Amino acid sequence: MDEPISLTERYPAKYWHTLVDGRIQCDLCPRDCKLHEGQRGACYVRGRIENAMVLTTYGRSSGFCVDPIEKKPLYHFYPGSSVLSFGTAGCNLACKFCQNWDISKSRSFDTLADQASPDAIARSAEQRGCKSVAFTYNDPVIFAEYAMDVSDACHARGIKTVAVTAGYIHETARRDFFAGIDAANVDLKGFTDAFYVKQCGAHLQPVLDTLKYLCNETNVWVELTTLLIPGLNDSIDEIAMMSEWIAKELGKKVPLHFTAFHPDYKMTDVPATPATTLVRAREIAQQAGLSYVYTGNVHNVDGDTTFCPACNSKLIVRDWYEIKQYRLTPDGHCPDCHAAIAGHFESFTKAFGRQRIRVLPS
Repeated sequence: MDEPISLTERYPAKYWHTLVDGRIQCDLCPRDCKLHEGQRGACYVRGRIENAMVLTTYGRSSGFCVDPIEKKPLYHFYPGSSVLSFGTAGCNLACKFCQNWDISKSRSFDTLADQASPDAIARSAEQRGCKSVAFTYNDPVIFAEYAMDVSDACHARGIKTVAVTAGYIHETARRDFFAGIDAANVDLKGFTDAFYVKQCGAHLQPVLDTLKYLCNETNVWVELTTLLIPGLNDSIDEIAMMSEWIAKELGKKVPLHFTAFHPDYKMTDVPATPATTLVRAREIAQQAGLSYVYTGNVHNVDGDTTFCPACNSKLIVRDWYEIKQYRLTPDGHCPDCHAAIAGHFESFTKAFGRQRIRVLPS
């Protein structure tokens, strides 16, 4: 039984229409939830009240932190800079392996302890010297109206915006949402529809459509992350097929992060991903022609390092999220062979570091 939607949770939502049978359909994502009065969608944070769709988490957050941008992970978007990160609650996917399930699967709005207006978030990022604000922890697609207003407030102060998302969104909402986004890390959960259906309660094609749109029709800087789960999406054939698709459809310069699964949520009986699996996946992706392939959630300095694709010089050496060496020119070129490195860069003095600082916008 859905919890009643209180008066304070009724922010007018976009992207819905009325059906001939009297229900209303949410047009935000491919789930196409069809709701009677008082019902919530699969994401739990969008619902129907008085014949209209409302967003119940506008202005409410599960917490604010200042992070290194590498934690998103974004390795080619102003490396070493700090980012003000926040999320809300709920999700429009149902991943059995969710690593943030306490937030994304929350059905208790006690999770949303912190409140902040879009301008308060932008002002807080500016005061703390953050280069960007990230919508993360849960998928920002489901709080699109809030995220878009925060993006506008950030851009008014010269602050960039970042979306960490699964990319499961319909075309119209996709265009509106990403119009205010400067960089995105998109989770490509696997590369078969069967994996998406069985493990995520979703489908692969809408995610591929989002990726092609972002990389071919927008100026959004895009990096990809695939969490490799033993026995489910880590086969040599699937990794090769995915890498070849990325190279052909998105471009060889799109950074790809392979990260290690650890037992969590509904997959506590699946073993953690061995580091050797990530190293192998990185080699396969490089063989497919991808220029920038990384490993995550394991200690592997080479897998964290940005190499020049032309001369193989070490340009940005990372140890976890900490930058140990930075040799790029301010305009993003290799100092040895002068090849351009894909991404967004600026003069580098000192990295923010690997720490996380919890804050509350003022």
